[in-house]
Amino acid sequence: MSSEITVARVQQFNSNVMMLSQQQGTRLEPLVRNEVQKSKAAFYDRIGKVAAQTRSGRHSPTPQMDTPHSRRMVSLIDKEWGDVIDEQDKLRMLWDPTSHYVMAAGWALGRSKDVEIAAQALGSAFGGESGTSAIVLPDIQKYAANDGTSFSNLNVITLRAVKKMMDQKEVEGKRYVVCSSSQIDSLLSLTQVTSSDYANVKALVMGEVDSYLGFKFIRIESPIIGVTTALSGTAATGVVQTTAGLTSFSGVNRAAFAFAEQGLLFAKGENVATEIAKDPGLSFSTRVYARMSIGATRLEEEQVVEIICKES
Repeated sequence: MSSEITVARVQQFNSNVMMLSQQQGTRLEPLVRNEVQKSKAAFYDRIGKVAAQTRSGRHSPTPQMDTPHSRRMVSLIDKEWGDVIDEQDKLRMLWDPTSHYVMAAGWALGRSKDVEIAAQALGSAFGGESGTSAIVLPDIQKYAANDGTSFSNLNVITLRAVKKMMDQKEVEGKRYVVCSSSQIDSLLSLTQVTSSDYANVKALVMGEVDSYLGFKFIRIESPIIGVTTALSGTAATGVVQTTAGLTSFSGVNRAAFAFAEQGLLFAKGENVATEIAKDPGLSFSTRVYARMSIGATRLEEEQVVEIICKES
């Protein structure tokens, strides 16, 4: 056979496109309180707990209980995404990437929703009459995961402690734990979670933990919400809600968190909006653009518990 036959070889290309592995949009938005907001900032009022008093006798004065009022502020932020498809590139391809770019944009903005919700769950909320008072998540709402003697990754002892914290404060509604695959893997190593004597056999058969002790688990990896936290020495002193009396944490740790459905609020000024149009400033290339306006806040500290987990 001729040594020049190689020029006649055929290259085959496929028009089917594969979207690479990634979190496909938001996971937290459906689990929290949702509101529509048509302003730069909005206030959500709250009413606190009051106690009744024993009547002192017949014709006694009407009591004045002074019901406590407070509020939380949500400010909208704008997120956007954009890319350009050259018309000449389309001529040289077997497929039109426009629809796939739209899909990628939607997934990216969806993940941004989780970033905002998670950041506001553990960050400072803003309250007061004009929304200028910063309210941090207090140390009493933080729990260092432990096995009864030392700092550890997520386990049943820790979940029971977090459940007790929420029960004691009469936190109602559905409860969730947001964590990474590291915490799920740690739970799957425990007999109490994987044994059918303790939990649904689904956890063992499917290799996953969906619900346990009244918590539904939502897995989000750290590059998305940035929950990996380096704590060393006495940086975390005060986060001592453990039977082990821990006062410091070393290595790389993760700030997972538990919350109840009414404890976090997500506001949409504009949900994901997409525009596809010719851009005359770029040789009439097709521009794919997506945007949204969103905001979030922690409505009540008692409904959120930060769980500091040891990973390395």
